[in-house]
Amino acid sequence: MARTPAPPADHSAAPDDGPAHDELMDRLARAAAGYYRDLTAAAAVHGLTMTQAKMLILLRQPLPMRALAGRLGCDASNITGLVDRLEARGLVSRHLDASDRRIKRVVATEEGREAVRRVRADMRGTAEAFARLDEEGRRSLYELLGRLHPEEPA
Repeated sequence: MARTPAPPADHSAAPDDGPAHDELMDRLARAAAGYYRDLTAAAAVHGLTMTQAKMLILLRQPLPMRALAGRLGCDASNITGLVDRLEARGLVSRHLDASDRRIKRVVATEEGREAVRRVRADMRGTAEAFARLDEEGRRSLYELLGRLHPEEPA
């Protein structure tokens, strides 16, 4: 007996116990847009593009260039140019992977980590938004965001 596929879920109707998926997506999109506007403006003050700032933020630990491309949502061929520009400014360096010399890992330099600290310090809109939350609210937001999009392995 052939099985018929289930109809697609209707995400427009609100469930009985909370906001509908569309409402959650709209609110998440608004929050993300505010964050990226703030990041873009703060990065520009320090001579960085938003993408360069995002890359530096991702480099809390060394990452292979391919992993950076995936996390930034861009083609691997674009990463070389981005890394070249940041490397020329002394913000990142490239190192061959000890276990596989075909892989290049990108590392934020101390200057790169300092650039991230300065950019984040200038993100006043985001800081003000977080300040509107009490400690429990910040903890809950942190936990919920972690559940929405768990960290990817390097």
